[in-house]
Amino acid sequence: MKLIPTSQYLKVLQFSLLLAIGTLFLMNGHAQSFQLTEQGDTLNLIDSKGLKQGKWIIHVDEIRGEPGYEEEGLFKNGKKEGVWRVYNLNNDLIGMENYRFGGKDGIQQYFTYLGDMVREENWKGYNPDAPYDTIDVYGAGNGEIVDQKIVKAEQYSVKHGEWKYFEPGSGRLLKLEKYDRGFPVVANANTKTLAAPAEKTKKIDKTPEMLEWEKKNKGKKKVVRDGRTGG
Repeated sequence: MKLIPTSQYLKVLQFSLLLAIGTLFLMNGHAQSFQLTEQGDTLNLIDSKGLKQGKWIIHVDEIRGEPGYEEEGLFKNGKKEGVWRVYNLNNDLIGMENYRFGGKDGIQQYFTYLGDMVREENWKGYNPDAPYDTIDVYGAGNGEIVDQKIVKAEQYSVKHGEWKYFEPGSGRLLKLEKYDRGFPVVANANTKTLAAPAEKTKKIDKTPEMLEWEKKNKGKKKVVRDGRTGG
């Protein structure tokens, strides 16, 4: 009689045990469906409420000239959460994405099949559990905040921060864009750099010592304030 190696026996035992646990989990109404990997890990689980939970692998076939891909990551109560990896159908890593509340949040990176980065994006995800959100309203063409308004929050993501485009192979930066919660930050024509939205000047209440210093030095040139308040 041929003996089964201990490691192989334990692997078969582990798989059988996880399969039995998963089956009981499904029969008791905790899950509608799930799959098991060759290692016995639970995959693509849908709970009794119809929500995706845990680790998922999603396969998308090529369609209408668009290349197929696979993505893997975690679902939490039906929403993508944390790091998701994107692969082409040859199993090459072509994307690293970050999710929060089901929407893209933070840095997203995309690569060629050779591993050269072609694009780095920044996104801001909004929490759908918060009923309202305050957003800034910018003036036309100058990046200045002219007003704020309250909007009903829904699950969505907006461009936020720097977007960089690279030349594959050399890594040379080809283009840089900047966004503030979905709004493009306009380029300053004089400096050729990206200008951040103008900040509102904060009014400072002057102390009696500051007023006295200004009174004594009114009209004088090159007076340096050194922090002393005495005469």
